[in-house]
Amino acid sequence: MLEQQKRPSEDQMGSDSQNATQLEGIRQKVFMDRYSLKDASGQALEFYPEQMWARVARGIAAVEQTEEKRAEWEEKFYEALNDFKFVPGGRILAGAGTGHQVTFYNCFVIPSPEDSRQGILDNLKLMTEIMARGGGVGINLSTLRPRGSYIKTVNGTASGPCSWAQLYSVATGDVIQQGGSRRGALMLMLDDTHPDIEEFITVKKQAGKIEHANLSVCVSDAFMQAVKDNTDWDLTWQGEVKKTVRARKLWDLICTSAWESAEPGVVFMDRYNKESNTWYYENIRCVNPCGEQGLPPFGVCNLGALNLSSFVKNGKIDYEQLAETSKISMRFLDNVVDANEYFIPENRDAQMGTRRTGLGTMGLADALIKMKIAYGSEESIPVIERIYSTIRDAAYEASADNAAEKGAFPNFERDKYMQGKFIKRLPKQVQEKIKKHGTRNAVLLTQAPTGTTSLLAGASSGIEPVYDFAMIRRDRTGEHILYHPLLQEWRDKHPNEPTPQYFVSSKDLTPEEHVRVQAMIQRYTDSSISKTVNAPNNHTVEQVETLYRLAYEMGCKGVTYYRDGSRDAVLTRIEDEKKAAEQKAVEAAPMIEPVTSIHQGIKRRPDLVQGYTRQVRAPEGKINITINSDEQGPLEVFVNLGKAGSDIAALSEALGRLISLNLQILSPLSQTDRAKVIAEQLRGIGGSRSVGFGAQQVRSLPDGVARALELHLESLQQTDEDPSNANGNSNGGNSTDQEGHSAEEQSFNALNLSNLTVTGNLCPQCGCNTMVYEEGCRKCYSCGHSEC
Repeated sequence: MLEQQKRPSEDQMGSDSQNATQLEGIRQKVFMDRYSLKDASGQALEFYPEQMWARVARGIAAVEQTEEKRAEWEEKFYEALNDFKFVPGGRILAGAGTGHQVTFYNCFVIPSPEDSRQGILDNLKLMTEIMARGGGVGINLSTLRPRGSYIKTVNGTASGPCSWAQLYSVATGDVIQQGGSRRGALMLMLDDTHPDIEEFITVKKQAGKIEHANLSVCVSDAFMQAVKDNTDWDLTWQGEVKKTVRARKLWDLICTSAWESAEPGVVFMDRYNKESNTWYYENIRCVNPCGEQGLPPFGVCNLGALNLSSFVKNGKIDYEQLAETSKISMRFLDNVVDANEYFIPENRDAQMGTRRTGLGTMGLADALIKMKIAYGSEESIPVIERIYSTIRDAAYEASADNAAEKGAFPNFERDKYMQGKFIKRLPKQVQEKIKKHGTRNAVLLTQAPTGTTSLLAGASSGIEPVYDFAMIRRDRTGEHILYHPLLQEWRDKHPNEPTPQYFVSSKDLTPEEHVRVQAMIQRYTDSSISKTVNAPNNHTVEQVETLYRLAYEMGCKGVTYYRDGSRDAVLTRIEDEKKAAEQKAVEAAPMIEPVTSIHQGIKRRPDLVQGYTRQVRAPEGKINITINSDEQGPLEVFVNLGKAGSDIAALSEALGRLISLNLQILSPLSQTDRAKVIAEQLRGIGGSRSVGFGAQQVRSLPDGVARALELHLESLQQTDEDPSNANGNSNGGNSTDQEGHSAEEQSFNALNLSNLTVTGNLCPQCGCNTMVYEEGCRKCYSCGHSEC
């Protein structure tokens, strides 16, 4: 009854509820959790996207100068937002038109700290204030003196920027805990000439170091030339050479670290400044946490994305509609500059002088699939070029038209602006319009992570390829395979046919294909790009070096590299998981340190034991449990779940080790009886979800291990009663097909596509292990939680 009272009228909604957009699954969850307007008690006031679009359009159009203009642009904004053709940044969707004094900006760059304790603490306070309001922050720490420098005032030595970086990281972690809906995001950078650059590159190899920040190196053109020429490279502080290294050795250190752990990233900062439209009055010192916006001190991101998938009709892009929506989106984002609440005066000054916008895209991968073009193929490159040149030209034309009406950005100097390298590549007619009227916005375009907004829109993320075409979702009713909507649609129309080659996932591409797409889009983007270059696990350090040089030579402004398995948050494929788990089980035993007689009270492990691996479904995923026995009964247990090195894998290994230790302790109680007690202790431990029903229900990882032990003990009992079943191969009641395949095997055989299964890390929001690393960010495909 209360919900009916709060449900808006048809006039408020803009259309009757029967015709309203009905979101489902994660799209509905993201909408209601993140973007639906709530009252003071947290009750939803918006139930359909149409209500959100109407509110946002009205709120952003409110800054127009006349009532007629407000009405005109409210209607145009609504039409652009309708059907998710244009999707503003999440803070705009959540805050515009609410009357709340909130920031619409997602990311900030603040000045480098003054080289003093007080300066660092003041800088840290500024960072904390921004993060407390949900903003991500980028900071270049190159102003801090190197480790070991003499400090006259205290007659001591400096700890260096890496030690202070740890403090920034810890503060970010604390803000994450206090911030509520999302984690804080931090980017820390260091110049390639800083004497502590080697420590900065390798610092994360130490456990617990700078866990809550992304790291990137500011790479200069001079350094890249030194790498090419294989010459020396000076590390300097205040003009004094502190150390000289071989440039290629430092380059190798960067690439090796990226190969090992996906960090640090590299940003070609000289190129960024030389290519910047604001070259004559701004110094780009740092990028935001995901790397798509190089910003001056106190610069901000102002983001929105065109959903390219929505512009594909009958297998072709409607370029005319794309151009028109790009123009409306530019007016929208320019209005955001005036509608935003600035809680730091310096942010207002920096943004009002430049009026920076970040119009980007989502759904590129989906658009290419709809056009039956493989992402990254030779055929895709000219199509991508036309898409982004269309957006660029329309956006700059709209900004010039807006300048004719409202005035150019305050720091516009015609002669200098027209000398910009990016401006010189614009079509002549657009250049002439800018020369005549100026431009309303100094910087217009960026390709940012779209995080939860792409989940809301039902589109692929940013400019990324589809990560994979099916994933396993787990809820209270069990496990469900969710195919990508376009693949599901194709399968429904073409049952039992091979999947076409244009369904390309990120892992199907070579790293070079990733870079070529990024470089083509960069050519038509005046800011930068957040994109992950995925590489297979067997990619080598030498290949990373080649890839980074290729990115530099092709005009990219930065690179984020991720080798499969180098970080914990990685998805694995269903078809590979079974073989990998079985192989791990085989390899696990020799890797365990043998228990020897010097461990008092611990049974010596025989050189040869017999065992098998059983797979049990749990809320965390499919658990592979290996039980090895000697002549006295169960001796050791190995629990495998997820990628090695991940949080869930660590918990699994710990549980197995403790069970094994208990079984190996010398005791009057038999090993079999102890296994029974352990199963009784673990059975029934519940988490937030469960899978299965009745006696087959498993409520958690420990509960799943208990189930495996119970089935093992049952098989021992059956062996005593029926010696013909002596191998412990009971299928636990699972049915088999005519060829003798169990239900588990049947399910694997049915999933012969490139499918997703559990990730190697847990989502802090919903607890599912479905955290994905893409676009230089992590997001959860179960609940929509995003770390950017």
